[in-house]
Amino acid sequence: MKNLKKKIKITTDFITLGQFIKLTNILESGGMVKSYLKDVGVLLNGEKEHRRGKKLFPGDNVEIENVGTFIVDK
Repeated sequence: MKNLKKKIKITTDFITLGQFIKLTNILESGGMVKSYLKDVGVLLNGEKEHRRGKKLFPGDNVEIENVGTFIVDK
């Protein structure tokens, strides 16, 4: 299976990880995002990240297990 990278556009200089995950439409609520990050986490630019307040900038890569890779795009 090919791992395609999907671009998610933001209109600000940065976005928090929690907000970014909500933009992907994978999880329905902020509470689900909080629990997911606490329990599972994501790979941010190849490193494990659990903080939903972590700032993401254009060009950052977010890999969500069993879902895919997303790129922050301006």
